[in-house]
Amino acid sequence: MSDISGIIKSIQDIMRKDVGVDGDAQRIGQMVWMFFLKIFDDREAEMELLEDDYQSPLPEHIRWRSWAKDPEGITGDAMSDFVNLQLFPTLKQKLPTYGPQAARAQVIRGVFEDAYNYMKSGTLMRQVINKICEINFNNTADRHTFGSIYEQILRDLQSAGNAGEFYTPRAVTRFIVNRVDPKLDETVLDPACGTGGFLACVVDHKREKYVNSGADEKVLQRSIKGVEKKALPHMLCVTNMILHGIDTPSSIIHGNTLERPYKDYSEKDRVNIIVTNPPFGGMEEDGIENNFPSQYRTRETADLFLALILRLLKQNGRAAVVLPDGFLFGEGMKTRLKEAILTEANLHTIVRLPNGVFAPYTGIKTNILFFTKGEPTKDVWFYEHPYPEGVKNYNKGRPMQFEEFQTEIDWWGEEADGFKARLETPQAWKVSAEELAARGYNFDLKNPHVEEGVSHDPDELLADYAITQREIQVLRDQLKAILSEALAGDRK
Repeated sequence: MSDISGIIKSIQDIMRKDVGVDGDAQRIGQMVWMFFLKIFDDREAEMELLEDDYQSPLPEHIRWRSWAKDPEGITGDAMSDFVNLQLFPTLKQKLPTYGPQAARAQVIRGVFEDAYNYMKSGTLMRQVINKICEINFNNTADRHTFGSIYEQILRDLQSAGNAGEFYTPRAVTRFIVNRVDPKLDETVLDPACGTGGFLACVVDHKREKYVNSGADEKVLQRSIKGVEKKALPHMLCVTNMILHGIDTPSSIIHGNTLERPYKDYSEKDRVNIIVTNPPFGGMEEDGIENNFPSQYRTRETADLFLALILRLLKQNGRAAVVLPDGFLFGEGMKTRLKEAILTEANLHTIVRLPNGVFAPYTGIKTNILFFTKGEPTKDVWFYEHPYPEGVKNYNKGRPMQFEEFQTEIDWWGEEADGFKARLETPQAWKVSAEELAARGYNFDLKNPHVEEGVSHDPDELLADYAITQREIQVLRDQLKAILSEALAGDRK
């Protein structure tokens, strides 16, 4: 197996010498489109062996194998001229728009519509290409190691100031997909799909449990849907889908799910399952909130996504959504959203994750909300996921493992019988929907089986501080009213 992390570092070192590449964001963008073309070519080579009549959507001289594969091939000014004057114009504007290759061509056009060649030196570009050629994406080990490539890319994006790019740990995506259990013919949507971690897990899950024939594989390929707003994660998601054998990932859309008016999403847009980790902590651009009914208007991205998820689910559709602690205790629009979930869906489980799950991207504590649209909620089960024995926090060297969720899986039970097998444990407890309503829809409940301790978590401390400030303001207003009345009485 090639040393992929070493190759990535070498590529970045080469690009730093190029005067046209200004900073990490451009360096990453340059690297990603090159990886896409290499991976697409490797996949085409595999398909040519499997299909007698396979035809590429790319003209022969544009294919990676024709201009990039030979380490002694074109370089210098000839390389720069080819990329700027032939490669990019063809990929953006000259691929077929009809016929048998139109769908694959559309995928490539979508990937390259916001891609650019920043490198000025054709000689340095040749060096980068030769490094990329060391990886064989038809090699199973190299293919699976691609996860480490885009995890590293996302860490670099974060350091480059592009906040909001969160790589959902594979342990979390596997657990969510394992519990939601998408069946073969169920459509699965991630409306903020990022690099495609959830969708890749769904593909693996369906293949392992439900795909038994070529016909089943076609059903699977039609069932995967995703939307991603940002160009780089979208390109990575399409690449990820190709690596997972989704040969024409035309249902991975480059766009903003929230831009379309809420009321325009109709029955034909609804899906069986939504699994997602919507961006949180960010604000949408002006005007996006006006696409939503007045009771759901906000510029907080995660809240808008949750409102839309409720609309996009079919009757009896299932969802699992990763949300920060702030949603659980938040007020205003968040209160209305929580009331809507309890009314329109069965919010049967909230898994409370510990600190560090999303390190190094954020230290914010997160939760997974599992709900099924249709019947209103009677009871919500909370499950506080503990650290494994001997672990005090997760980090890069000690990330969360899927095996840690086995206790939850064993406890879970069946939704069909109302989770009758569930029992309260030191980690699990049940709260009625009526009690949550009486609490003003504050879902931020502490584990009743654990004695209250002093928290040093900065997010919890800030939340407590905000509550204390509101209480102080109420007392100030009451005191002001009393003094005003007293002064008014003295004047009489």
